[in-house]
This record gives sequence, C-alpha cells and structure tokens, in this order.
Amino acid sequence: MASGQFVLTVLMGIFLVGVAAFLSRVEDWRSYTPAVGGGGGYGEAVGQVHREKPSGIVRWLTTVDHKDIGLLYGTYAVIAFAIGGIMAFLIRMQLLVPEGLIVGNEFYNSLLTSHGITMLFLFGTPIIAAFSNYFIPLLIGADDMAFPRINAIAFWLLPPGALLIWAGFFTAPLTGNAIEPAQTSWVMYTPLSAEQVNPGVDLMLLGLHLTGVSATMGAINFIATIFTERDEDVTWANLDIFSWTILTQSALILFAFPLLGSAIVMLLLDRNLQTTFYAVEGGGPMLWQHLFWFFGHPEVYILVLPPMGLVSYILPKFAGRKLFGFKFVVYSTLAIGVLSFGVWAHHMFTTGMDPRLRASFMAVSLAIAVPSAVKTFNWITTMWNGRLRLTTPMLFCIGFVSNFILGGVTGVFLASVPVDQVLHDTYYVVGHFHYIVMGAIGFAVFAGIYYWFPIFTGKMYQRRLGKWHFWLSMVGTNITFFAMLFLGYLGMPRRYATYEFNETIAPLTLDTLAHQAASIGAVILLIGQLIFVWNLVQSWLEGPELEDGDPWDLKETDQHGREFQWHERRQETAITDGGEPEDGEAVTDGGVANEASDASSEPRTDGEVEADGADDDPSTDD
Repeated sequence: MASGQFVLTVLMGIFLVGVAAFLSRVEDWRSYTPAVGGGGGYGEAVGQVHREKPSGIVRWLTTVDHKDIGLLYGTYAVIAFAIGGIMAFLIRMQLLVPEGLIVGNEFYNSLLTSHGITMLFLFGTPIIAAFSNYFIPLLIGADDMAFPRINAIAFWLLPPGALLIWAGFFTAPLTGNAIEPAQTSWVMYTPLSAEQVNPGVDLMLLGLHLTGVSATMGAINFIATIFTERDEDVTWANLDIFSWTILTQSALILFAFPLLGSAIVMLLLDRNLQTTFYAVEGGGPMLWQHLFWFFGHPEVYILVLPPMGLVSYILPKFAGRKLFGFKFVVYSTLAIGVLSFGVWAHHMFTTGMDPRLRASFMAVSLAIAVPSAVKTFNWITTMWNGRLRLTTPMLFCIGFVSNFILGGVTGVFLASVPVDQVLHDTYYVVGHFHYIVMGAIGFAVFAGIYYWFPIFTGKMYQRRLGKWHFWLSMVGTNITFFAMLFLGYLGMPRRYATYEFNETIAPLTLDTLAHQAASIGAVILLIGQLIFVWNLVQSWLEGPELEDGDPWDLKETDQHGREFQWHERRQETAITDGGEPEDGEAVTDGGVANEASDASSEPRTDGEVEADGADDDPSTDD
C-alpha cells in the first residue's frame, strides 16, 4: 500500500509542478483593452477610464474578471480530471488479473473513494463553472457576473477543498498510516463512514463541505446574473439554450447542495462528538441514504444538464440549421429539473422499503426518461438533412448523443424494481453511470473546449490531433464500459479489489476476459487524453495566431453567436484602438497584424506547402 501511495503522490506532485510552470508561461498571454460597445469587455466601456490589470501571479490571485475566473476553473478542473483519471487507470490495472495486480485492498478502496469524489465534485461541477463563468456574461450581453468578488471567492474555496479530499495520500507516508485516505466509497454509507477510525475521513468530509459551499455561492451568482444583468435585447424568449441549462442547474444546486452540507455536518458530529444522527438508536443508517440520494440524484442532472446545453448550442452550428424544437428543449430542461427531486429512492430499491413507495419512485424514474428522450430526438432531427461539417466539436457532439442513448437506455432498466433487484451493486450500474459521466458529460466538455478554443487562446488547436482524441476516446469508452455492462449481467459485484476464479475449470473465465477488455479500453482512453492535454497546451503556448474572427464560418448560416461577435470586436479593438497586439504578433504601420500568423496549426504529414490561411477554413476539418 505504501508503494502505491508513494507513486500516486509523485504523480500528483508532477501535475502540480506542471501547472505552476504552465501558469508562469501564460501569465501575460493576452493584453487587456476595452472592447467596443462595452458589454463583456475587459475594461470599462469606450470613453471611460481604463485600468490595466496587474501582471504575473498577482493577477491570477486577485482577479475578479469572469473570463480569468473561468480560465482558473478550467485549469483546476483539467488537473482534477487528470488526477481522477490516473486513479481510474490504477483501478483498471489492479483488476487485470483476479488476484489483483499492483495495489493492496486498502489502497484500492482509497483509490475507489477518491476517484468518484474527484470526478464528481472536483471535475464535473468546476468544468461546467469554467464554461459558464467565461461565456454566460458574453452570451447575455453583461459586463461581468452580478457579484464578481463572490465569484472569485467561490473559486478559491475549491483548491483547499481538493487538498483536504486528497490529504490522506500525502499524509499517510509521513504519519505511518495514522492519517490515511478515506476508504468509505464515494457514497460514504453509514455505519462504515461513521465508525471508520481515520482522520482522513474527516478531512475528506470537510473538503466536500467546501466544494458544496463553493457551488452554492456560484449558483446564486448565476441566477442573479441571468435575471438582472441581461442586455435589453436578451429576453426570456431568445435566451440561449446554454444559459437556460445553467439557470436550471443553479436552481437545483440551491436545493441539493445545502442538504448535502447538512448531512455531512451531522456525520462529522457523529464521528467526533458521539451524536447519534445515523446510529441505530437515532435516525439509523437509512437516514444517510435518504439524505445523500436526495442530493445525489439531482446531482446527476446538475452535472448533465449544462453538457446537454453545450450540445444543444454547438451541434446546430455544424449542422447548418437552427436547433429543432428550441422551446421543447427548454421545457424538457425545466421538466428534468423538477422531476429530478422525485427519483432518489430508486438507489434504495433493495433496502426493504415499502413496496408502495418503490412503485411511486419507479414511476417517476421512468417518467424522467421522457424529457431526456425529447432532447435526443431534437438533436437527431437537427442533424437530419443538415449540412454536417465533421469538425472535432461536432464529432464529440455526435459521440455525446450516441453514448447518452446507451447510458439512458441502461438507466431505464435500473429504474424498474425487479430488474434493479437483480443488477443492483453490480458492474452494470458502474457501466451505466460511466456512459453518462464519461461518455456523455466528458464528450460535451471536450466539444465545448474545442469549439471555444479560438476565443480562449486566439489560436487554433491541431485538428488532426483533435480527431485522434475523439476516436480514441470513443473506442476506449465503449470498450471499457460495455465490458462493465457485460460483467454486471454475469453478476460481478462492484467495489471489489479482487475476484474469484477456478483455474482448474478454466484459466480464463468470462469474468477475467471482461475485466481485461475493460482495462484495455482504459489504456486506449488514457492515450486519447494524453493527446488531448498535449494538443491543448502545445497549441495554446506555441500555435500561430488565428486572425479570423469567425473561425467556424458561422456567418454563412446566420449562427454567429454573441460570444464570437465579442471576440471579433476584441480583435478589432486591439488593432485599431491602440491596444497591444496579442502574444507579440507584429503590427505594421497601418495597424494590421502580419499575415505570417495566419498559417494553420495542422501538422504537415507529407511535406506539402499550403498557401497562407488555406487550412483555416473549418469546412476542411471533415
């Protein structure tokens, strides 16, 4: 166990050092000049006094600009994604052979616990906050968030929260395993979580509490911003679909996260002050399950609604058509938000609850599939007879729809009481959940990163590497998680560090083969994400400038959104209004940037020479 902890600690340290080096290189990557027209500009409106931001690390520590905070959220979330991904990879390597390959049972339980919490609370919610912080004010014509300082505070609660959640991995080698990582699984069921004598559990609970406070503060800010900071011509009727999903998500957070915080406080009191909230003589272990899942299932929709909004926003751009049935997509979003609070007990069908209650929760769980199906049919109809351009963002949107169908259909089976009683706590549940979390949410996040990469950086990613990332992710996702669905049908229980087999009967059983297939898929997934990180960082730091304010040719289909209009004004302002050119690009006497930066970032594979700008046409990215 100690060796595994040491390896994970070293890997975490390498990532943190890499992030510090990255920030030191990009601290002055963009000049800050007033944007024409005011709304969403870096400085005050034209004609007002313009104050320069501090440079260097001071800027990042003190900024209240919504775009800077969006970048901080994004960097934080990518780090968490990398660490959570390493944990998942170690889990899959452990399960290559029945007796376990690389770590002991206790460290496996620590990885399992921290992987789930990292991906849900440290990656899922913050990466959505990255997009919404950066783009919601731009999409609604606001200058900034309603409460910029609260926005900054909400972010700065996250790093200490992450350190507390991961604290056991750092302290175990130093304290002789006196403070170990939590081994409660990410659902933290009592009585295990209440009776486990390990201060690492308390640290993890405190870290979770901080992330919940952060999410709640952010939700209040988004609701206030969308209600009060919209431009005059942005009405509820023409509010973009991404803003609708963020508004719905924020409302869910307001009802769900405070309940989780209360449940965590009661668990901390049980652990440290011998109260009896979850003891048999008090509320009982079932109380934790009710409180946790009343938060836990709305949390699934807190995570998936904004990615649905991303796909609903990005997919039409490359289908050459407006989103089909816009109002129905909005109504289905609101319906999911309401129904999500009536399905939590389908996680508890095997606990012996009243059959009449089970039937009611089954009915609502099946009903919530309807608005999700409405969205799916709208996405497919938007693409039907459209002029599809298979850019990297579009490929990830299509992959989202495909994986979401698989994850949704397998979830409908689990909503049925008799089926759930057979498949509960098997790998079928793991496969279903990961089709949604990685196959859908992760793919929508990648689509958003690639689609808005020119706005983030003023550059274009390497398109060929982007497509390699998609195909490796798509293949790896389906191999890994389909194998888990198969394992569930075989009856393989989840959360086990080893599994039994009889070598005298068969040296390779179906269980072993399925686990090995899932592990091979995890290797493919890992390769894809390494390509993604390399493409992201290398293109951001060294890619040529992209001068086209409409890099996706959206004007041709009248879908040039507010954020790209703002991006265009920013480019024009930086050149014509005396602003400094971006990233050291040369400016001629007439104030026009050199054409030398117009070359594509597409890697040359056969030595051909192309005219300047030839590869910047997004229609060639298919």
